[in-house]
Amino acid sequence: MRILLQFPEGLKKEAAKYVEKYENEGHEVFLSASPCYGGCDLSLDEARAINADKIVHFGHARFIKQRLPVEVEYVEYPINVNIKKFQNAAKKIKEKKIILVTTVQHVHQLKEMKSALESIGKVVYIGKGHRTTYKGQILGCDTAAAESIKHSDAIVYVGSGMFHPLCLPSCKSLYIIHPESGQLCDIIKQTEERTKKRKAMLAMALNATSFGILVSTKTGQFNLKGAIWVKEKLKQINKTGFILVANELSPYSLNNFMLFDCYITVACPRLSDDSQSFEKPVLDLSLFKELLQIVKK
Repeated sequence: MRILLQFPEGLKKEAAKYVEKYENEGHEVFLSASPCYGGCDLSLDEARAINADKIVHFGHARFIKQRLPVEVEYVEYPINVNIKKFQNAAKKIKEKKIILVTTVQHVHQLKEMKSALESIGKVVYIGKGHRTTYKGQILGCDTAAAESIKHSDAIVYVGSGMFHPLCLPSCKSLYIIHPESGQLCDIIKQTEERTKKRKAMLAMALNATSFGILVSTKTGQFNLKGAIWVKEKLKQINKTGFILVANELSPYSLNNFMLFDCYITVACPRLSDDSQSFEKPVLDLSLFKELLQIVKK
C-alpha cells in the first residue's frame, strides 16, 4: 500500500521511526512536509498528487466525519499525566466545584484525574464539546466542554502550552496543570488580556469599510456558505466584503492586496489571535456577530 504520513509540528521529529515501521510492514511510505494545524487539516492534495491509498494522520482524534476521496486513519498520540503530581498541584486550588478539561493526548487518563480530584474533596464536572471525540476534550476551535456547565467555580486544564487554555472562558477561575511536572498556573490574567484584545479589534472593525473574508480550502475548515452569508450581512450595513480563498492564509500574501481594513475568518477561528501578523483586526464569526449587533443598535 502507498501511504502518506502526516504529523503536526510537534511530532514531526518522530517521523523517521514511523517510516521505518510502515516500510518494514511492506508499505511504500511518503511524508507530508506541509504545516499541520489540527485534525481539520488533512494533506489531501499531497495524497492525490502521489496517488496514495491512505493518509495516516498522527496526533489528533478523528475530526472529519464525512466521506473523503482518500482513506484517512487518525492515530492518536497519548502522553501520560503524572497523577500524583497532578493531585498535589490540585490541592493548591481553593475552589471546590471544578470543570476538568484536557487535550486528546491526555484524555485517556481523564477518569484517573477525576478520581484524584474527588479524593481531595473536589466536585468534578466533565462536559462534551460540539466537535470533539471525547468528553472532557477541548480543541482550539471547540471549548464547549468547559462552557456548558454553569454551576462550577473553576476550570482546570491539563496540558502544556497556552494555545488551548487561552480560548477558555474567562468568567471563572482558570488553572493549568502541566501533565508531567505538575506545575500549577493561574492564567486568568492572560485570558482577560485576550478578551481586551478582542474588544479592541471589534472597536477598530466598527470604523472599517472594506473587509477581506477568509475562506480556507482545508477540508475541515472550508465554509463557503458562511463566507457568502458574511458578505451579504456586510452589504446590509453598507460595508464592502471580498471573499478570499486559499489553502494557506498567509498574512504576507493577503496584505499585498492593500484593500482591506479588517479581515473576517470563516476558516479557523483562532486566526483572530494572530491579528498582529495580519497587521489588521481579524474577527472570527462570534466577533462579527457582535459587530452586527452593535451596528444595528
